[in-house]
Amino acid sequence: MDKFYKPSPNSFKNTFCVFKEMQIEKILGFVVQYESKSGSKYYYTELGMYRLSNHWGRLANSKWRLESMLPETTSKFKLGFALWQNFHPDNAVEKLYYLEVNLENNTANYQHKNNPYYDEKAILRTTFETTKRIKQVRNIIHLTSWAKYFEHDDIYYLREKITTELIYSNKTLEQIKKEFM
Repeated sequence: MDKFYKPSPNSFKNTFCVFKEMQIEKILGFVVQYESKSGSKYYYTELGMYRLSNHWGRLANSKWRLESMLPETTSKFKLGFALWQNFHPDNAVEKLYYLEVNLENNTANYQHKNNPYYDEKAILRTTFETTKRIKQVRNIIHLTSWAKYFEHDDIYYLREKITTELIYSNKTLEQIKKEFM
């Protein structure tokens, strides 16, 4: 294990971070450096943080997501790792988030504008706007009832076009749908 490393207690307040799921063996021999009231265990290194937890997403005043390994593990507790540079500031006022969609996997997520993969083309939104927009995108991806009002037969084509507009424009969902009717 790396030398004992302990970040400032307030380092993680109001942050967004995406952790990568790791095999539990990664922390064998590590000493728990912090354990939360809810049972999450934290292991700090000079490079980043390991977090062993059974809950991810919104945490107190932060948003920490876990990207699962493939194939997904069945364990209730999952180990995630994030580099220190992957912790980004979060607040409800600034336009910090953009959406990304993978139609092959039927997934939609939001990312922080400081993500090194941000292409500066997707529209940045506040937390509230992002929450509303991602719900619309996920409904387009997962539901089919909305498609019965279109004359177009190819739902996959419609999904691609509508989700693209939701990501790269400020048009409302209703405006976008009208363009395809």
